[in-house]
Amino acid sequence: MNKFEKHVQSKNNDIVDSGLGFLVGFLGLTAIYVVAQIFQIVAGV
Repeated sequence: MNKFEKHVQSKNNDIVDSGLGFLVGFLGLTAIYVVAQIFQIVAGV
């Protein structure tokens, strides 16, 4: 066992971290899209 296996920084499951990162990115882009659509509707274009 090497020293990196002995001193683990995070014991979280990688799939949970990956899913959370995807969700945060997706929600951020969705928020940008929704704001742009609201501006487009308000401007009447």
